[in-house]
This record gives sequence, C-alpha cells and structure tokens, in this order.
Amino acid sequence: MTTSYIFLATGFEEIEALTTVDIMRRAGMHVLTVSIEDTPQVAGAHGIPVVADTCISDIDFSQAEWLILPGGMPGATNLAACAPLCDALKAHAAKGGKIAAICASPAVVLAPLGLLAKKDATCYPGFEAVCSTHGAILRDTPVIALPTLVTANGPAASMAFALSIVANTLGAPLAQEIGQGLLFYKKTMNFYF
Repeated sequence: MTTSYIFLATGFEEIEALTTVDIMRRAGMHVLTVSIEDTPQVAGAHGIPVVADTCISDIDFSQAEWLILPGGMPGATNLAACAPLCDALKAHAAKGGKIAAICASPAVVLAPLGLLAKKDATCYPGFEAVCSTHGAILRDTPVIALPTLVTANGPAASMAFALSIVANTLGAPLAQEIGQGLLFYKKTMNFYF
C-alpha cells in the first residue's frame, strides 16, 4: 500500500489536519503526519501540540500517493517557506501525483507554485485574489474534487475534504459509509472520480 503524507508546520489548523488523518485511517489508508520543523512536535494555530509520525528530512516522496496540506496561519505561510516541501509538491504534480490542500494553503502554497493554473479550486475567503493571480479558476464551494487535486475552503469543510480524498482513492461507496458512520449526513455527497 502506498503512503500519503500530511504536512504540519507551526501554526497549522488542527481541525483540518487531524480530521483528515482520522478519516483516512478509518478508511484503511496509510497516512503519516510529517513535521517540517526540526522536531516531531509541532504546535497548531490554537496552541495544541501534536507529535508527528516523522520529520520531512526522513521522507522519500517518490512513492507517495497524496501530499496533503492543512491550512491555518501562520501554518500555510510556514509550509510555503519550506523548500523541500515545495520541491516535492512540484515534482509530485509533474508526474501526475495527487495533492490536496485546504483553507489558506491552496492560495499560499499551491498557487504560487503554479499548481492551480487553469484548474478549478477553492480556498479560504479573502485569499481568492492570490489564487486568481496565479491562474486558478475559483469556485465558491466548500470542496472541489478533481482527479489529482482536492481543495477546500476551511475548517468546516474538513470532513468533506477528507472524504473526497478517500473517495478518490478507494471509491465513493466507502467514503459514504465512513461519512454515515461519523454522522456526517449530506443529501448529495458528490465525488468526481
């Protein structure tokens, strides 16, 4: 089974990161949290310390399935400043790898790297101009799920974001089953895979 990685930087949005890890693991996906700091312990935007599974210096991204970016500030800015992560994102996208970003991260990390150009995307309100400047086609919706890119607009979209990742990898029926088990009721859970 391939491994997916969720990157944690000081100031990350805890709900977005931990909800995504939780749901992916419920689905049986192999996902690791990755600190971009010098230590595995990373403080979230609301002061919650999280001990990551590993550090970015210990990861070989060549076989990664998903590279996932939570938002939060200054978490997204710190992710954007991490050269090894930005290099990994560009290389992963170039080979058709799957990338997911939520909240500020689509605008602050992916857009400046050119990874949203000519693609439908969403982001946290107030960051739309950054995405548009870099060629993204902005949609006012909680989640946009494309075959190799999932973006979401903020903490309230965390469950739908994570379930879209699961649907992409393991199919919509499993994502719906997990969502129902979590009491995440949505009359129309649309997954585009």
